[in-house]
Amino acid sequence: MNKPLDVEQSIELATRLKSKAKAPFDNAYRAALATTGATYVQGFLAMSGQPHKPLEHSWIEMSDRLIDPTLPHLNRSAEALHYFSAHQLSVKQLKAAIEEAKEDYPDDDPLPIYGASPYEYYGDLMLGGNDYVAAYNAAAAKCQELKQAKAASNGLEG
Repeated sequence: MNKPLDVEQSIELATRLKSKAKAPFDNAYRAALATTGATYVQGFLAMSGQPHKPLEHSWIEMSDRLIDPTLPHLNRSAEALHYFSAHQLSVKQLKAAIEEAKEDYPDDDPLPIYGASPYEYYGDLMLGGNDYVAAYNAAAAKCQELKQAKAASNGLEG
């Protein structure tokens, strides 16, 4: 992730949209609809500390920064969060994908959106194409790096 996380805007948007802790895809969907010029992004989040594995996550991006409406629920500083983008949709593409998912699979949650099949499988049960595999692998490597750095710093302190 090369764009900086806009902490202030993330918190403001989370408050305004009443974001929920365990709903990053819905939070980002609602944020994309409420933010002019936003791109909806799905991918993975690597962070220091538990769970030491990539978390499937969603946020929005502007031309110069990213905004995470789930940020207040993550209980981490911006510096401890690392975003790995796998799939981006314009608001128009996002709305069309949601409508199609609701028509094709009315009993299922339309989010997250994985694009066209066939899917590559990775992790436990997550779906996605090669971009998802690349983002997952990059996030997994970052998680390992963070875990090793923490172990090294704990060893130096003890």
